[in-house]
Amino acid sequence: MEDRILAGELAALGAVGGGGPLIRAVGRLMKKDVHEIGLHVPLPFGDVVTRVSSVLGKAGRAVEAVPVGGEGEGEVEETIRVVVGGGAAGMNPVVVTARVRRAGADGSEIRLRAAAKEGLIRQRAGEKTAVRLAALLAAETGTGG
Repeated sequence: MEDRILAGELAALGAVGGGGPLIRAVGRLMKKDVHEIGLHVPLPFGDVVTRVSSVLGKAGRAVEAVPVGGEGEGEVEETIRVVVGGGAAGMNPVVVTARVRRAGADGSEIRLRAAAKEGLIRQRAGEKTAVRLAALLAAETGTGG
């Protein structure tokens, strides 16, 4: 799904210059820079989901919902996905997926994954975006890192 979203985002950027369909095809073939970071948060699941949604919502725009887990109070996992601008001048789209899992009675785990397409010049947009957003999430949840 990440590849499809990234190809679509690159095509949208290319459409401004008239190369949308070609860029979409090339975007599917480009290498992907992916970086994942895990955070353990000593807060209840619902609070963490709210805070993660807030941080990611300010950083980018939401894309397709990713339904995971049960319903209501028994929910054990929630996934939030956004597209954020990364790389030079924020022009490289980065798909950021955060999975929040219940970890015990009063704890939660966040698995943050950021993926971006790489061109000839390696920008490490996925890695840099994951590190930046993990720092924001750590500050928002009071974990410090």
